[in-house]
Amino acid sequence: MNLIFRLLAVAAAAIFAAWRGRRSGLLEPSALRFRVWPTDLDINLHMTNARYFSVMDLGRTDLMIRVGLGPAILRNRWQPVLGGATIRYRRSLRPFQKFTLVSRVLCWDDKYIFIEHRMETRGGLAAMAVVQGAFVGSRGVVAPAEVLAALGTTAASPPIPDAVAALRGQPLSAAA
Repeated sequence: MNLIFRLLAVAAAAIFAAWRGRRSGLLEPSALRFRVWPTDLDINLHMTNARYFSVMDLGRTDLMIRVGLGPAILRNRWQPVLGGATIRYRRSLRPFQKFTLVSRVLCWDDKYIFIEHRMETRGGLAAMAVVQGAFVGSRGVVAPAEVLAALGTTAASPPIPDAVAALRGQPLSAAA
């Protein structure tokens, strides 16, 4: 509940930008700026681990609206869900510190869409996560091909990065 104001602000800004014709391409990054508030802190006085994932939810919301998926999600009653996530914490986010969340679609397969989230500060990367998301409709998981069709495209997925292969339980490429 304590993220409701952030959610409303993110959704309103994304809807306004899309309405003004500033939609993003599917593979373009989305950047949101935040500040660490006292309600984001744990006992160690830095942003609690769970809050990173909550803020990433906001990044995915922004991304979905900016690429133009909002109407399809509402019309088809799709629900965005996560099937997995992996995160690497690099630096703590301290009280009142500013940070930017950069979210982007990495690739997709026949079931999941893989998204990267980066939390960046002036001091560098604070955290990076890769999540596998899907949309669920009345008939189960919605294939990414159907999601892409709702956007008016049949684009092929970019190559699957090693971070996604690891999340899928596949062997890493020899180049890693």
